[in-house]
Amino acid sequence: MLPLSARHQLWIALALALVMVVTRGQHVADLGHRLPDASLAVFFLAGLYLAPVWAFSAFFAGALAIDLAAVGWGGVGAYCLTPAYLLLVPAYGVMWAAGRWYRRRYRPVWDSLYALGAVVWLAVMAAEVLASGGFYLFSGRFADLSFAGFAERLMTFFPQTLSALALYIGLALIVHIGAVVASGAARRVTPRGH
Repeated sequence: MLPLSARHQLWIALALALVMVVTRGQHVADLGHRLPDASLAVFFLAGLYLAPVWAFSAFFAGALAIDLAAVGWGGVGAYCLTPAYLLLVPAYGVMWAAGRWYRRRYRPVWDSLYALGAVVWLAVMAAEVLASGGFYLFSGRFADLSFAGFAERLMTFFPQTLSALALYIGLALIVHIGAVVASGAARRVTPRGH
């Protein structure tokens, strides 16, 4: 279990929101063009670290607002804003639920990384099928639908999705381990009774 104070959860929420703003869909100036989209990782980490269930809705609203702002004011085309966009709700929901699942099983031991790796792998596969499959089937952008056509698109884009997720989860893991070590060191230095 991850016992985080409300203050720590607020800081984590703000950091995750900032990461999503900076990386989502190449919308933010030059910085966004160099960083892969962190949305899947953000939803997983929000599920992991943030206790309020309503935070999922807040992050999804934030993602939608970023996309609408990019289309309305940022000059980004509306290619992805189709009825298929609704399938991002279950795609991000899978990542959120995976974070919640791991939250209940988290232990500050190295063996817990196996469960982390497994749940992230399964969740990203499901999320990618929902998001990419939904876009392929329901966007109206593809005239000749076939399983082979979808598999080709999946093999084209899934490695990028997986590497971006691995990057951000890896960075979060490093920060998490650093915080756990620093917290333990601070507790050892603090005299008892204070």
